[in-house]
Amino acid sequence: MSETSRPVKRVALVGPESCGKSYLSEYLARHFQTVFVEEYGRTYCEKFGMDLTELDFAHIAGGQLYREDEMAPKANGVLICDTELIVTQVWSEIYFNGVCQPWIEWASRQRHYDHYLLLAPDIPWVNDGLREYEHRRDWMFQRLHDILKERKLPFTIVQGDFETRDKVAVAAVLEVRGER
Repeated sequence: MSETSRPVKRVALVGPESCGKSYLSEYLARHFQTVFVEEYGRTYCEKFGMDLTELDFAHIAGGQLYREDEMAPKANGVLICDTELIVTQVWSEIYFNGVCQPWIEWASRQRHYDHYLLLAPDIPWVNDGLREYEHRRDWMFQRLHDILKERKLPFTIVQGDFETRDKVAVAAVLEVRGER
């Protein structure tokens, strides 16, 4: 099915590392009895390591898009995406001193999401062996916020304790589904 027909609503979770995107993606998928798309970048880095090149970012971006397209037909009305290409763009900017491959930004502008959940870095940072940018969380949050605003994309900031985050996220998804 083509991207333009969009029979399934897409909700993308964005935010800095260790802000609860994976937890909340799984929670929302269970709550709405649907599927979620895991963060391909994590899978890639677990397999190939963290010494990333621009080619690695191209693989990560392509893998993320592929996984979304693979999972969309399995979704029950809404597809929950544990990241998307704006996050890949910002990670590239961190790794390559403000530079991202133009096609990644182009591709992120082509992909449609019905809503973004921007997760604040107001929960404790947890080092899971792959994370290494605790000191960049506030910057990354602000950068993502700025991009979402600049592109006039619909988003909700998700912050506070986990119970509050769950409620805010569920309410946003209900609204996307036209149930509020």
